[in-house]
Amino acid sequence: MRAVVAVVAALLIVVVLWDVFETIVLPRRVTRRLRPAWIVYKCTWAPWAAIGRRLPADNTRENFLSYYGPLALLVLLAAWVVALVVGFAALHWALGSLGIADGSATFGTALYFSSTTFITLGLGDVTPRAAPDKVLTVLEAGAGFGLLALVIGYMPALYQSFSRREVAISQLDARGGSPPSAAELIRRYALEPRGRTVDEALRDWEQWSAELLESHLSYPSLAYFRSQHDNQSWLAALTAIMDVCALILSGIDGMAQGQARLTFAMARHAIVDLSQVFDVLPHEPDPDRLPAADLQRMREVLGTVGVTLSSVDLDGKELTRLRHMYEPYVHTLAHYLLMPLPDWLPRPGAQDDWQTSTRAHMLSD
Repeated sequence: MRAVVAVVAALLIVVVLWDVFETIVLPRRVTRRLRPAWIVYKCTWAPWAAIGRRLPADNTRENFLSYYGPLALLVLLAAWVVALVVGFAALHWALGSLGIADGSATFGTALYFSSTTFITLGLGDVTPRAAPDKVLTVLEAGAGFGLLALVIGYMPALYQSFSRREVAISQLDARGGSPPSAAELIRRYALEPRGRTVDEALRDWEQWSAELLESHLSYPSLAYFRSQHDNQSWLAALTAIMDVCALILSGIDGMAQGQARLTFAMARHAIVDLSQVFDVLPHEPDPDRLPAADLQRMREVLGTVGVTLSSVDLDGKELTRLRHMYEPYVHTLAHYLLMPLPDWLPRPGAQDDWQTSTRAHMLSD
């Protein structure tokens, strides 16, 4: 019996330590599904999202969902610690050589000794007597100290990646509206012919998409971290940028397609890989994000600032083809993460986030 417990406990310790390595240290995507980190997120996100869907689709829901990312990370860390403590306790019990005053070492005693050893407390009322137990004690103390060191280094890296992601999303507020839309972003850049061009902006968003892909594949938990405002998200920003690229690639008179093609490729690469990380199947949006009436209205809106959609794609077939390359992926991720997708046109009466405060109204007046 003790031999079986020892084998199972050793296997548990190895699995958890390997999961810690893959989650924190390994800088690439892990495709294997049955691992502790994946199980923790799958088992906790489903009920959390179910509650979120019952809340009003406004700031109330967004506030509730914003707690999940940090809390799930803490739950994962706690699960690792508990699993390691229990695993080492089972090994200590299986070896049966812990020294205590009355000479009887139960599993509870082993669990207590394992806990104090893992957090390097070391009270000394329970001690290892045999050489294997002494070696195991040293290994457990090292594992506890090492996990603490990894977490201390992991948290700043995680939040630095989050901050870099959110800077560009915040800047999109004044450049593409809140929530951002492709027509509004192109319209605002067209109104400033001497300022930055759409081509220059898309170059920055190509870089942002590459950083998003790298950071969210290395740290998938970042995808659950919400933006500061309920009408912003990394998924909405990425979708709006792909919408802009699709418009340019389908044809806008006088606008080069080179940078749009590069940004579209990088952004689609990111969204496809991330949908695979979360194991969600692509589905076409229902209803259509850009019906024929909205496409015609967008032509009119852009025409007021001198931007003309090419007559070559007057029926929108090329635009539809490009949309089918990414919309199924963003749609299924939006449903999974409860992040609304942006419209192609700005909503009537919508204000930018910087304009919604009382102070902002006073300045605008």
